[in-house]
Amino acid sequence: MSPNLPQANQPYKVMAIYKFADLPDAEAIQPVLAKFCCSHGIKGTLILAPEGINGTVAGTPEAIDALAAELFEGTLFSGRLSGAEVKYSTAEAMPFLRMKVRLKPEIVTLRAPEANPSRQVGTYVEPENWNALIERNDVVLVDTRNDYEVGLGTFQRALDPATKTFTEFKDYVEEHLDPQRDKKVAMFCTGGIRCEKASSYLLSKGFEEVFHLKGGILKYLETVPEIESRFAGECFVFDERVSVGHGLAEGDATLCRACRHPLTAADRADPAFQEGVACPHCSGDAEKHAAAAERQRQIDLARQRGVAHLGDEAAALAAQRKAQKKAQAEASRLRNKTG
Repeated sequence: MSPNLPQANQPYKVMAIYKFADLPDAEAIQPVLAKFCCSHGIKGTLILAPEGINGTVAGTPEAIDALAAELFEGTLFSGRLSGAEVKYSTAEAMPFLRMKVRLKPEIVTLRAPEANPSRQVGTYVEPENWNALIERNDVVLVDTRNDYEVGLGTFQRALDPATKTFTEFKDYVEEHLDPQRDKKVAMFCTGGIRCEKASSYLLSKGFEEVFHLKGGILKYLETVPEIESRFAGECFVFDERVSVGHGLAEGDATLCRACRHPLTAADRADPAFQEGVACPHCSGDAEKHAAAAERQRQIDLARQRGVAHLGDEAAALAAQRKAQKKAQAEASRLRNKTG
């Protein structure tokens, strides 16, 4: 069987990776890495910058294993990605539509040159030690993610900076945190990358003790038993799975196709929700509403003609996964009831 095609009973393997590393040759690496991924049927997005690599991709287990070997043992990076933060999970269907390798000035945009994780970074805290740290009264706990991510789930007692973009985090620090008052600051994010830069930034501003969750929320949900968890809700992820819960199982959130905001069950039950057109977070945006309505019209026309539409494909995959999860949950409930 071709390595580009998974076996019928074989789920896709998902790799999330980041590493702050010296990559002055990022531009030369880009086409080679893109060709490797495409030739192995891998899809997703990888970001390359002079400061490192960041991204999430998916493919067959064999394809992702081949990519890992190239990244960590091949000549393309020559060992510079050693020690990278890597997380693996699975998906029932391919969570991405295409493969992209992008060049950017930063792998996570903060626009603060003084924040250099290769030079200074906060203290890493392993997931199994995180609960003890954040339960201390002398520790200020800050969620460094954006508002729509925090809305799906966060740690108990965590402060929400209410940022729209990570670059706004600098303003939050200046207005709400004080190195003279806040002697111990603990931070977390989805996979750990934002916290590396955020912790470096705080250290550059004179904060004495800065901690961050190693591997982020994803590693915590994978490692810490649900009964001991201090994380409430689900964790937003940047692919068609939308969210994951404990054990990295796919969550119940869906995505608004108009504004890309994650939606809870309550959002979908709101009168402002229109499938593929609007949600409670964007229903007042007439321009976005009109564009989404036209997009949905094109999808409906494609369905009538029996032709696949790119957006329809993504939505169908998401709907298929949600239906499968509901069926599995119902089957499990019936087994427990009859057992």
